Amino acid sequence: EAQLVESGGGLVQAGESLRLSCVASGFTFDGYAIGWFRQAPGKGREGVSVIGSEDDSTYYANSVKGRFTISSDNAKKTLYLQMNNLRPEDTAVYYCAAWKLVGEREERYWGQGTQVTVSS
Repeated sequence: EAQLVESGGGLVQAGESLRLSCVASGFTFDGYAIGWFRQAPGKGREGVSVIGSEDDSTYYANSVKGRFTISSDNAKKTLYLQMNNLRPEDTAVYYCAAWKLVGEREERYWGQGTQVTVSS
C-alpha cells in the first residue's frame, strides 16, 4: 500500500526554524511530482513548494520564497522542507503529496499532515 508519512512539525517562536520530513512507502518518487501543501484554520489548502517530475524544477509560493527550501533524497524516498525565519502566518497543518498522470487518470497520494505552530 502506497503511503506518505510526515514528521517534524511542532511549536516554535517566530524567527526559528523547523525541518519537515515525508517518507514514502509502497512506491518510489520516480516519475512523480512531489511537494508540500498547508492548510491554516478556516482556510483552504494551498501549495507551498513543489519539485517537478521531469526536470526537478522547484516552485515556491511567494509567501515562503527565500525562507523555505524543498529537497528530496530519492534513495531514502524522503522529501524535506526546511523552514527558516518562521512567521505566525506559517501556522498550519503541512501535508506532503506525490502525484503523476497515468494515462488520463491522476494518481495522487497524501500524507496525514503535521502541525506547525509559530508563536509571536
